[in-house]
Amino acid sequence: MGEATVQIGELAARTGVSRRSLRYYEQCGLLRSRRTEVGWREYDEDVETRVRNVHELLSAGLTIEDVRRVEPCLDQADHLPCDGVDEALEIHEARLAVLDERMARIQEHRDRLARRVARLREQREEQR
Repeated sequence: MGEATVQIGELAARTGVSRRSLRYYEQCGLLRSRRTEVGWREYDEDVETRVRNVHELLSAGLTIEDVRRVEPCLDQADHLPCDGVDEALEIHEARLAVLDERMARIQEHRDRLARRVARLREQREEQR
């Protein structure tokens, strides 16, 4: 008897990840499927953990390339204590630094815009 399988719609429902995202993960090489005789995607049933881990990592701000680097850990229920913890830590810290830099730039833009809004309000009051 073969391994239990699940079709893309059921996998999406079980994991809360859209079909479109599942196809994208597959396109990126993070998931593997087979095609049924009528062309539908079919996944091994144990792929749910991998899907949830990929989704979680991408939602946390990692890139597809980052996720590929920790790919050996994706099938573990708790992917954090993977054998490559040093590399995983390096990847997470690097991505955190990028996000911190982006947030700092966004804060600068916000501060500039807030100062312009304040000046425009002052100017409006002076014109009244």
